[in-house]
Amino acid sequence: KAQDDRDVAQLPSVDKNLAIALRDSGIKSFDEVLVKCNEADLAEFKRPWGTRMQKVGKKAASILREASALQSGKEIVISKPALPQHHAYVMFDLEGMPPQLQDLDKIYLWGLQVFGDKRGPYDPAVAGFGEDGEKDGWMDFLRRSEAIFQAFGDIPFVHWSHYEKTAVARYIGRFGDHDGIAARVQRNLLDLLPIAKESLALPLPSFSLKVIEKHIGFKRTQDEYGGQWSMAKYIEATETEDQKLRDSVMSEILLYNKEDL
Repeated sequence: KAQDDRDVAQLPSVDKNLAIALRDSGIKSFDEVLVKCNEADLAEFKRPWGTRMQKVGKKAASILREASALQSGKEIVISKPALPQHHAYVMFDLEGMPPQLQDLDKIYLWGLQVFGDKRGPYDPAVAGFGEDGEKDGWMDFLRRSEAIFQAFGDIPFVHWSHYEKTAVARYIGRFGDHDGIAARVQRNLLDLLPIAKESLALPLPSFSLKVIEKHIGFKRTQDEYGGQWSMAKYIEATETEDQKLRDSVMSEILLYNKEDL
């Protein structure tokens, strides 16, 4: 319905309170944003923010670009991506249980693969299923990261959004970083999401990789995939005593993570 109505809430830079405030002012679609707003007026527009009212401010330019992209169905290039130039980059993506599931709060797969002048193999660290499995997975991730540094030097660990950054910090607190490898990973983390947002306005309602990959024509080999699917599969692997089934389920999760990278 939101897509059919060309709803203003589809704009990635429009949060819930702003969407409601815009609707209350008579602006319900992203087409109406372009007709009724200029950047200066939109920057002065106020919406609820906690207990006070806050101006849209600098987000106004992004909102108007996003509206133009959605209306035209075409990408808008804002600037050249501000990527540090290296001979190689580590793609870094995790699979884990969310913090709200207190009994299961864990990273069960640390996905790594080097791309660039010399492409490395898919190199995941996987948590074990025993009592110390979570710690074993963390230590294996540190060993694999150290091997990458030894082979390629201080190259960026490229991730999407803040999940990987917060997870590394959490696991340092949980299991330690005796050789300083995790701290070295932290220094080399490169979040691609804000770089993408500063460089491109996409004709999409979201900067989710699952949305973007369809837009650019990326094809997966599995019919079922996704974060929720991965968690459900991991629970299935954890609960089964059938080693053959467990290996099969984990191979599906590993393929999903590899294609994420």
